[in-house]
Amino acid sequence: MGVLRIGAVAAHFGRDIERSLAKLAGIVADARAAGVQLLVLPDATLGGYLSDLRRPDPTSLPPGLCEDSPEIERVRALAGDMVLALGYTEETVVDGEHRLFNTAVCLDGSGVLGRHRKVHRPAGESLVYDAGDSFSAFDTPLGRLGMLIDYDKTFPEAARTLAMDGATVLACLSAWPASVTDRASRLPQDRQSRLFDLYDCARAAENQVVWVSSNQTGVMGGLRFLGQAKVVGPGGDVLARTSSKGGLAVAELDPEVEVARARRVLHHLAERTPEAYVALRAADAEVPGA
Repeated sequence: MGVLRIGAVAAHFGRDIERSLAKLAGIVADARAAGVQLLVLPDATLGGYLSDLRRPDPTSLPPGLCEDSPEIERVRALAGDMVLALGYTEETVVDGEHRLFNTAVCLDGSGVLGRHRKVHRPAGESLVYDAGDSFSAFDTPLGRLGMLIDYDKTFPEAARTLAMDGATVLACLSAWPASVTDRASRLPQDRQSRLFDLYDCARAAENQVVWVSSNQTGVMGGLRFLGQAKVVGPGGDVLARTSSKGGLAVAELDPEVEVARARRVLHHLAERTPEAYVALRAADAEVPGA
């Protein structure tokens, strides 16, 4: 893999896909000028996120796109030799039924390299999107990567699965808002703001991987997004970050070297003791579908 320049984006993307593509072109150009090789954009880059997490309005949902839609092809052309990850609402037919997924795709100029459908759906999102059913790492010209979508990172098992599947870089694409039940007057003091940062650092440290966290900014309906994009090293140290406003966090490192250094003495994945996790196995057995 070698030394990489990794960029994590905090930006606002709304319903207007043409406007989003124009904005995306500017962001990609800025990232390319900064030497970025891996660029991680927010969840819902194309078409925006929901405007209400409790009672989503079925008349104002994000537009659904297919993976081979012209819009995705335009993103691929923009990417060129850069590896780029972004989120969108995927519209597809499964077993004859029309379905929507909250989806992330990773691509470069040659085509799609990997994809992920969000598994864990918070609150009203389950009224709009079907759930994905797996976490899988994939190979890219820059090494083996894995992707999650915002609420997925709340569950340690998600990131651990990708790390166990050989990913040394995990990209978490978010449309993560401030608390909808207990708003703080300032975003940095918001409960969700603290959790967002905590999960980013914890998932990197516990799996000893490079963690790239992007997020939406601004307002969509009743939701106010946090920003706080960042790149986190395998020791849980924040290498670069943005504020609650739009921006690009850029860090340069060799993921293979940094991950190997973090695991040299204490190798969290190798030192797991699955046979001791009896309560976890028992609880999973009691949950339908687990």
